[in-house]
Amino acid sequence: MWKKTFAVGIAAVTVLLSVSSCNSIVGNTAAQSTVDSLGNPIDNEEALVKKDTVRLMDLLDSLNKGKIQFPAMDSINKVDPKVAKRNMRDSIYRELNKKDKHIYLTFDDGPLIGSSAIDSITTAKNIKISAFLVGKHVNMSKRLKRDFDRYMNNPLVDCYNHSYTHAGNRFHAFYSNPDMATADFEKAEKDLGLKHKIIRMPGRNIWLFDDVRRIDLTSGQQTADMLGVNGYRIYGWDVEWKINGLSGKPVQSVDEMYRRIRNMLGNKSTLKPNNIVLLMHDDMFQNKKGQQLLSSLIDSLKQHKDYKFDFIADYPVKY
Repeated sequence: MWKKTFAVGIAAVTVLLSVSSCNSIVGNTAAQSTVDSLGNPIDNEEALVKKDTVRLMDLLDSLNKGKIQFPAMDSINKVDPKVAKRNMRDSIYRELNKKDKHIYLTFDDGPLIGSSAIDSITTAKNIKISAFLVGKHVNMSKRLKRDFDRYMNNPLVDCYNHSYTHAGNRFHAFYSNPDMATADFEKAEKDLGLKHKIIRMPGRNIWLFDDVRRIDLTSGQQTADMLGVNGYRIYGWDVEWKINGLSGKPVQSVDEMYRRIRNMLGNKSTLKPNNIVLLMHDDMFQNKKGQQLLSSLIDSLKQHKDYKFDFIADYPVKY
């Protein structure tokens, strides 16, 4: 099997990936040559990538998980398997770089002082954002109730579940009782009238959806699994614009956050390539200085025509 031609290898990869096999084989990379539309030679890994760009991210995922195997070097196969794997990854990256990049601006803990400004900035900039709401905050004051209504009635804002009590900020105790924690999220969903079964867990950067399961702290995994069984999708974040706990001001500068977002999209270090989830908190933007920083970051990102702002309900956009 190791000495089949590359053409056979490509067919094997295509068929086996379509059924999520863990035994895909890429054959002899020296057996065929391919040219692009200008007549220039293309290496065989890149030919495979160009042939099936609608599944670029699935192909990359299979490559990273070891589902695509490369033959050892011998008298027929002249390419080291490590080199072949690297070449294929580089080819996938080249194709992904041609695609749009998707940014998910997510705001936690609302409604709080700052939510109304976020809502206004979102409308003025005409971008989509995702708000992860805390149920009990809605009834803390008439102002916060109005801010909640603004979020819910703004077509550029999608609202999601960040629990009812925010765990009382006692996260370990909260997650030590998965039944209680799950009931807390269910109460928030019902009381807020949320249309999506999408959650971000307070104090935890946990991802649980489709075949993705990434747990940052084990004290939250039982609750996450229970929520998953109950039909919820759980989303964490790739990068956080941190908040000073005393002043409520953003910690990193706009330039630093902009560079981090660009670098992570460029080097494909996010959970899903070409998709980046940014975590912020509503109370970071309760004064004019914070609001100016948020506007500046959005303006910096909007300079790139291939950067698109999306709702977390559409995560991840795949190619």
